[in-house]
Amino acid sequence: MDTYEDLGTGSGHPWFGRHRLRPAAPADTIRHLLRHELRDTGWPYQPVLPAAPMAIPRAAYAEIFRASVALVELLRRTALESGPTTADRLTAYGMPATEDRLWVRDPFIEERYADCVVRPDLVIGPDGPQFMEFNVSGALGGVVETQSRLAVWRALHADEEGRTPYRSPSPFAVRAEMFRSLAAELALAPRVAVVGSTRVIGVERRYFEMEADYYNSHGLTARFFEPEDLPAAWDCAPHLRHPIGLRNFTIPDWLDVGLDTTPVQDALDHGCLLVGTQTSTFLHSKLTMGLLSEGRPWMTEAERRLVRRYLPWTRILTERKTDREGQQVDLLPFVLGNRDLLVLKAGLGECGRQVVIGREVDQAVWESAVGDAVDGGTSVVQEFVQPQTCRVSLIADGSDEPYDAEVAPVLGPLVFGGRPAGLFCRFYGDGSAGIVSVRAGTSSSDNVMVAI
Repeated sequence: MDTYEDLGTGSGHPWFGRHRLRPAAPADTIRHLLRHELRDTGWPYQPVLPAAPMAIPRAAYAEIFRASVALVELLRRTALESGPTTADRLTAYGMPATEDRLWVRDPFIEERYADCVVRPDLVIGPDGPQFMEFNVSGALGGVVETQSRLAVWRALHADEEGRTPYRSPSPFAVRAEMFRSLAAELALAPRVAVVGSTRVIGVERRYFEMEADYYNSHGLTARFFEPEDLPAAWDCAPHLRHPIGLRNFTIPDWLDVGLDTTPVQDALDHGCLLVGTQTSTFLHSKLTMGLLSEGRPWMTEAERRLVRRYLPWTRILTERKTDREGQQVDLLPFVLGNRDLLVLKAGLGECGRQVVIGREVDQAVWESAVGDAVDGGTSVVQEFVQPQTCRVSLIADGSDEPYDAEVAPVLGPLVFGGRPAGLFCRFYGDGSAGIVSVRAGTSSSDNVMVAI
């Protein structure tokens, strides 16, 4: 059987290419392996699963990461120049009081390691990749999932010498290298604390321990710490300390279940560096994307072209004039009169929450949402991008054979320490588009994209 299948020119947007990988095993085998690999992590049951990795041309794969790394650097500079100090930035962004915590004592270290762990979200629009938001946090979804999916595809598609007919980095391998570099740069022992909690809804212990186990078997020393266990990361003999680590949680998630962040602050105060640092919240905020889209005085013309190419038009929503396709417009009247063209997003939000797609609501709902957002002062409006589709092979519960479907994937390139670490993607198996959350629908699923 041929490894690749030529889908021809009528199988979705040309950016995805015309070739895909054929399923390498019976449907039941693929289904069992995919579910087994993600067992006991908290990942939701999915009645629709991929039958093979999603394959795109090497040039398309490289483009995604080239643009991601460049845009993250511009985001970083944009966020830091919003104020000379953390206090100034908190004011500029109107950050909630709950986010004013967990700072590293050394401001340079705090700022230096804010963007260690990044996953942008993008779709393929009519003209190619469009970055919808940037998730900058040690608690990114998609890392364990991508590692697990890749393990299954490697088992099914590799030859007897371990060679696969595609290319993809391993998220855990790249993150391990990030920690080795971090330890060397700071002259610290390569002992890693993976900090999180199984009391957060939807997460189980194996989710964290998979990563710690990988590090322990690949030259690092690692341990998973619940918050109450963190004193053992620093209040011990020097050779037993864990001076670097992954901040695999968000403050809102911990506060929602009543978890105290004080043990984390104590660890930071005693020299344990957890990445990404709290400054990542400024990069994560969609307000930064609005500032970058509008342009900064220090940007070169090449940087402006990069932003115009890959970012949809995004503006912080206030009563003012702004540029729209080369003309000055009054922003608020334009937004109220063009809901079909726009999406309203809160500056901070997860999993598609606090997002209103204009064409999916009536005018009264749109006007109410826009009014509330203007009063709050911490929201953006973004040009709606129609996601393009590609043809994939899927396996549904009860089916004995894979079947074809046109899906509109949301791509999530993983970037750790500035290096590509795998391409996570999510989609609805019924072909619908919009806000894709694997935890939100019966037809939602996830996979990895690989380069061929």
